[in-house]
Formats: sequence, C-alpha cells, structure tokens
Amino acid sequence: MKLKQRVVLLAILLVIFIFTKVFLIDNLDTSAANREDQRAFHRMMASLHVELDPQLDHTLQSPWEIAAQWVVPREVYPEETPELGAVMHAMTTKKIVKADVGYKGTQLKALLILEGGQKVVFKPKRYARDYVVEGEPYAGYDRHNAEVAAFHLDRILGFRRAPLVVGRFVNLRTEIKPVATEQLLGTFMTVGNNTCFYGKCYYCRETEPACADGDIMEGSVTLWLPDVWPLQKHRHPWGRTYREGKLARWEYDESYCDAVKKTSPYDSGPRLLDIIDTAVFDYLIGNADRHHYESFQDDEGASMLILLDNAKSFGNPALDERSILAPLYQCCIIRVSTWNRLNYLKNGVLKSALKTAMSHDPIAPVLSDPHLDALDQRLLSILATVKQCTDQFGPDVVLVEDRMTLSHL
Repeated sequence: MKLKQRVVLLAILLVIFIFTKVFLIDNLDTSAANREDQRAFHRMMASLHVELDPQLDHTLQSPWEIAAQWVVPREVYPEETPELGAVMHAMTTKKIVKADVGYKGTQLKALLILEGGQKVVFKPKRYARDYVVEGEPYAGYDRHNAEVAAFHLDRILGFRRAPLVVGRFVNLRTEIKPVATEQLLGTFMTVGNNTCFYGKCYYCRETEPACADGDIMEGSVTLWLPDVWPLQKHRHPWGRTYREGKLARWEYDESYCDAVKKTSPYDSGPRLLDIIDTAVFDYLIGNADRHHYESFQDDEGASMLILLDNAKSFGNPALDERSILAPLYQCCIIRVSTWNRLNYLKNGVLKSALKTAMSHDPIAPVLSDPHLDALDQRLLSILATVKQCTDQFGPDVVLVEDRMTLSHL
C-alpha cells in the first residue's frame, strides 16, 4: 500500500475512532444520568408515606434546628429526610405561644409562633373539599388544603423547593385568643355558634371572616424559612396584568422568550429552567396567580425559585388554564430530569403517589377525587406540549441537561 493511501486510511480510522469515542461517552453519560433519575424516583416512591412520629431518638437537636439546617441555595429539604415526620408532627402539635396578623398580602392568614420559637403561617379553611371556584383561574380565597397538596407534589416532582406544610386543627378560643396580639384579637367575632376572625390583609373584610366549626378551625401551617436566609422578591416574567382588556407582553408576543433570555438573571444560570419547572408545577395544581416569586437574597441568579404561596390552586378541576404553561411552550426547553420524572409519573402514577403522600395528614382527605383525576389529565397535556417542542426543534435543543452550566448567549 502506498504511503499516501496509508495516511488517508489512518486519517479515516482516526475520525471513526474519535466519533465512536465521543458518541459512546455521550451516551454513557446520558444513560448514567437517566439511571440516576430513575433511582431517585424509586427512592422518592419508597418514602412517600410519612408517619407523623414525634420521636427524634438519634439527635438532641430540636425539630426546628433540623429543618433549618436542611435549607441550602438549591433546596428547602434534602432528598432523604428520616426526620421529616418528626418535624411535621411538631408543626401540627406544638403549643402556640403567640398569634398575630399575617405578613402583608392579599389573603387572610395568621402568623403563629410555636413552642421553641418557630414561626409558621396559618391559613384557615374557607371552602369544603368539593367546592368549585368559578370565574378567573386566580379567583376566590386561598385554599389551605392546596398548600398541603402542593408541598407533597413538590416532593413527588423532586424539586424540593416548597417550604414544609401540614394540616392542623386549632381551637380559636383556647389556643389562639389567649396569646393573640391586640391587632389580631380585634378581628375576632362570633357568627351564630362559631368563632370567626377576619385578620388584616388587602382583601380582608369584617363582612368576610373565616369561621371555625364552633371553636375548632381547620387550616394549614407552613414552616417559616430560617431568618439567616432572607428572601428577595422578583416580578415573574410571565406575570399577568390582572386588568381587564390589558394584556401582558407574553400574551401577544410569540418571541417574548427570546427577550427574556437576554435579561438577567435569565441570560445564564438555572433561573430560566426554574421558571419552566414552576410552570409545570403550577399547571398541575391549577395556579395562575404566580405574579411574583422569591429567591434567596444576593444569589446572582444561582439560588432556586422558591415555591411559596401555592394556595390559589385546586380551585376548579374542570379548568385547565393552558396559559400557565406559556414559559414552557414559548421557550421550548425543559430539564432532562424534570422530563424524566414526568414520564415516570404518567399512567395514573401521579394521582396514586399524591394520594399516598397526603394520606397521613391530619386534615386528610386533602383533595377530592376530581382534583386528583385532573392532575393525571394535566400531566398528559404537559407531555404533549414537550413533544410538540421536540418535533419542531429536536430533543437536543429542548431537553436541557441540568447538570451542566446553562447559558443562553
């Protein structure tokens, strides 16, 4: 064989070798990532049911200290939390030592201090489980049971970005009024044989109090994040105007996502993918009210989008508000791990998993069956939306490997 032919042959073999090596490594990495996603899913499924057990035998720390140590920039609680049941048990049973009006906002809530100094946000029951909230997708009062269900969905999706929530029954006469501030106490009243309060907020009215069944009020308590992690509030890029006849830019500009990608903190880092995850989460729960969101302060876009205030959810199981998915279908990107998790949850697995996860809660059943059925139906819509994106742009563009540094520039 002539020298020139040998050189050409060697060059061809070298190209084949390099291509084969790159192809195999890429596929091995992808397969390894997918296998880890599958293992993480099985670990989650195995730990779905959380017994509210007061025992913390292996540590001298209080449940509040344990929960505070869980918080890091990218998660509120870790994947494996053997102490979760003890923390949630404390949230639903510890003595209330102070009660005050809730922090500023549009909806009724109370700020409680539990024994040991832990703050929790109490949201009272306003609707029966089978009540359907008509009108706009963000209409109606906050739903306390929606907070509970949203927390467990956050666990199931593997996001771990929602603060801990558990149901609780409180006696307004014996547990709240004796430790209430003057400001909160001044909003108490009796309606028939029921003790009620209307609190202090933008939409709080004396004519629209939340009432207990006698003195016993059902509600949810959300664990306050540690003060060492101050929050920063951001306007959601896909927020609504809440004004009739006035559309937000994303509602009429098909290229809106391109503009978002050029704006900090969405031009690099994980924040845009967090927005996409949140759109998936909000569509499943029917939350069209995320006009703002919180992250940790001074994070330069690196911390998670924290899934706070999920109570405007599970209002109408028959309403699938597709506009909630606008970040997904306008940007046409999604994390590979999120895509994998959604596929693991189809064929009725999501409904079953959420039902199991919520079964231990003191206010169970947390959701009515129509809401659980709606979750499975909405999941199919999300999967179909991603498929439309992959058909148009290809999976290599749409499915983003979230273990890599993301840059849109």
